[in-house]
Amino acid sequence: MDVLPGTLDALILRGLTWGPKHGYAIARWIEQSSGEALTVLDGALYTGLHRMEARKWIVAEWGQSSTGRRVKFYRLTALGRTQLTAEQDAWKSYVTAIGKVMRTSTEPA
Repeated sequence: MDVLPGTLDALILRGLTWGPKHGYAIARWIEQSSGEALTVLDGALYTGLHRMEARKWIVAEWGQSSTGRRVKFYRLTALGRTQLTAEQDAWKSYVTAIGKVMRTSTEPA
């Protein structure tokens, strides 16, 4: 399943909490962490990374991958950590609200 709109930023930021990663590694981390349930399309991933870089949530540096290819590594900034906390809080509130609706046993008026 594709990542839901509005959640990609939080997932990318979370993936960078353990240190710098290149785009492919971020996408694989999301896929593996979700038990292969989520797929991140390249176009969405790189659009998200560029958006977050413009917002100064992440910074990019060129480096070499483990296979010897020249790639951009993305790193979380202090502003990005603050944004991740806000995204996590918002996600928890959203999940709680949806859970309440799904558990309700009354018919709407």
